Amino acid sequence: MIRSLFLAFIPSSVMTAGFIAAGIAIYERTQDAILLGLLITGAIASSARLAVAWRLAVKAADPRLSLAEATRLERRFAVPYLAFAVILGLFGARAFSIPAPDVHMLTICLLVGYCAGVAVGMGLRLRIAVPAMALATVPACLAALLTFTPVYVVMSALVAALLIGGTHNLKQRHELAARTIAMRFAFATLAREDALTALPNRIALREWYEDRLAGDDDSLIAVHYIDLNGFKPVNDSYGHPVGDELLTAVGKRIVNTIRDRDIAARLGGDEFVVIQCGLTTGTQAEMLASRLSDAISRPFRIGDRTIEISAGLGFVVAHPADAEDLEHLLNLADQALYASKRAGEVQQYNAVEPIERRSAA
Repeated sequence: MIRSLFLAFIPSSVMTAGFIAAGIAIYERTQDAILLGLLITGAIASSARLAVAWRLAVKAADPRLSLAEATRLERRFAVPYLAFAVILGLFGARAFSIPAPDVHMLTICLLVGYCAGVAVGMGLRLRIAVPAMALATVPACLAALLTFTPVYVVMSALVAALLIGGTHNLKQRHELAARTIAMRFAFATLAREDALTALPNRIALREWYEDRLAGDDDSLIAVHYIDLNGFKPVNDSYGHPVGDELLTAVGKRIVNTIRDRDIAARLGGDEFVVIQCGLTTGTQAEMLASRLSDAISRPFRIGDRTIEISAGLGFVVAHPADAEDLEHLLNLADQALYASKRAGEVQQYNAVEPIERRSAA
């Protein structure tokens, strides 16, 4: 929703050009020095808001943008935007204080056009849209009311009614957009989350890999493939509900063993994957593999039962640029896993390529 602020660059550019053109025409008609000063100040403020929006748009488009960073971008965007609204409001108030009906007509067209642009471009951010519309129109309406002319009183009342109605409509649009976005994220989460353990599934794992690691030539990654030794007897002896609880507990232990920057996923059954990034040597991957194996080998308390299992684990270390894709790395790690099961001990493959495959029993 914050990103929507940076999609209205062209309408804002049109508004800047319209304000300058209307301001020049009004100044030539009135020769008012105050209006000229407000015109120059407004042109500077509007140009500044365009420059800020243009510069911040790249950061706003970053798919890894956090909520805190987005909020800071919104505040930086709001300052010049609301500053221009203040100047436009003062310009309108000054224009209506001069007895020139043609100037008033052009001014009200400018103000209504500005509010329409705000409603369309900023409608999803009420904290910016509503203050901007009020700051731009209220001063002019008050100045028009002070003329005590029936036509201007009615005009001010109409503008106030449009402002109130527009604010109500924006609020409804905002709530609808929020519900729609929340629903979309909920469905996206369901499609990318393992229903049992709440870990990412294969789809989410692939998207994470492509987003974070594809094309990263500066560091190594490790893909760890894990399955559980002794899980089937647990299901057979205690039933699937206990087995499901055990899988959930295993998932939590894996997550607690890795760093925040890494990812753990469940591929199905008793198979899990961990992607470890930012490595400088393959030894770091071997150390994590040992920690994962130790963590899973510790007894689990499921209800009133103490259950012991172990982990079969294989991993591959590579530069992302050297790997064909994530599936290729998963297949290599899976091969290392089965090699460890056959050997029953730590086994290392000869690394004749940039990819290193290792396995741990």
